[in-house]
Amino acid sequence: MGWILLYKSIWAGLAALGFAALFNVPPRSLFQIFLFGAIGVFIKLLLLSFEFNIAFASLLGAVAIGFLSIPAAHYKHTPPLIFYIPAVIPMVPGILAYRMMLGLITLIGNPKSSIYLTTMAETVNCGLKVLFVFISLTVGVIVPMLLLRKESVKDIKVLFAKK
Repeated sequence: MGWILLYKSIWAGLAALGFAALFNVPPRSLFQIFLFGAIGVFIKLLLLSFEFNIAFASLLGAVAIGFLSIPAAHYKHTPPLIFYIPAVIPMVPGILAYRMMLGLITLIGNPKSSIYLTTMAETVNCGLKVLFVFISLTVGVIVPMLLLRKESVKDIKVLFAKK
């Protein structure tokens, strides 16, 4: 199980690099984006393997990305959003959104189907999961910024800051 988590985390880090390239981030920040994307998805998948809720697992993964982005922003002299936006995108639940859209198409196409109520319940379930995961990802990357906003990023003492 551990190798599968590591394998999926590496692919999530590569996906984060793809989004970083798409957003044209500075090349000096690519390694941190890869690392943060992999760490965030690793935390999410680890919690999901212990049967945590997907929204809570996504929240904790995004919080980790948010907290890691602050010292990285200081060290690389770039805004924190350069790190946390591409790193958090691989945590978006694409399969749940896809299932929700398929359910909506099925509901619109067959309103008198015998499985209408089952399809409706599955569609609403997937849609609500997607909604709560999006809220969790948003809150997860914003909370660290709000908690540490009392002082400038330049004033925060970090382990690897120059003295």
